[in-house]
Amino acid sequence: MSDLQHQIILVTGATSGIGKVTATELAKRGAHVVLLARNADKATATQQEIQAAAGHQRVDVLLADLADLASVRRTAAEFNARYPRLDVLVNNAGLLFGSQRQVSVDGYELGVATNHLGPFLLTSLLLDKLRASPAARVVNLSSKAHKFARPNLADFQSERSYGAMRVYGNTKLYNILFTQELARRLRAHGIANVTTNAVHPGVVASNFGASAGGLFSQLALLARPFMISVEEGAETSIFLATAPEVATVSGGYFAKKKPQPVKHPFNTLAHARELWQLSEQLTGTSFLA
Repeated sequence: MSDLQHQIILVTGATSGIGKVTATELAKRGAHVVLLARNADKATATQQEIQAAAGHQRVDVLLADLADLASVRRTAAEFNARYPRLDVLVNNAGLLFGSQRQVSVDGYELGVATNHLGPFLLTSLLLDKLRASPAARVVNLSSKAHKFARPNLADFQSERSYGAMRVYGNTKLYNILFTQELARRLRAHGIANVTTNAVHPGVVASNFGASAGGLFSQLALLARPFMISVEEGAETSIFLATAPEVATVSGGYFAKKKPQPVKHPFNTLAHARELWQLSEQLTGTSFLA
């Protein structure tokens, strides 16, 4: 088990499920863990739980709603002011929304705002802190649900065609394409000390998807006995964040700690670049151009 006492690690969506287990295990290994969460009360309670489990006080909280780009900017600015570097960024937060299309405060479809645009902007704004680390890693939580993706970048906001599961699948594919394009751009800029990989955690028994309603929620309830635990679901994220054997691997997609091919017709270099450019435009950021 690796000793992480000199590591500063930021985990999003850290107050429940896989994110909470990931943050707890990293803190127990000695890392200085920063929890990024939306709800202040849940974040404080989680912070206290993790401090007790880890046996040290180096567990901090930053509050942000990833669907609110101004909130992401404020939180990134706070992190940049408080910490000398960032050794691991775990973009864990991700949600499946309900049967009715919703929009963020910025007017973007809520699923794409939360699951893709927020993490894209956060990674952009923390890149300098990642580069300040001797060996930084970015871990992006994707899902095997990417197989069901049917992206249409001309209808990126799902204004013409909305479905909760379709949007979720699309955003999980975007997470993979973002990871691949980020890895390519890091290499192109000669940035060898920052790597990035995506992960499918497995089908985890949690409250995930409860808000989707309808048939999906019923099916999820029926399938629950066959799902893995959140502890098992967090294993590959922790592996990618810490394992020496993947220290130089970048641009991969992992499941059960093993690299997996991404077989989807949308998974092309051209689409990854188009998605990156669109994401920059919508978030008002530009990095690794």
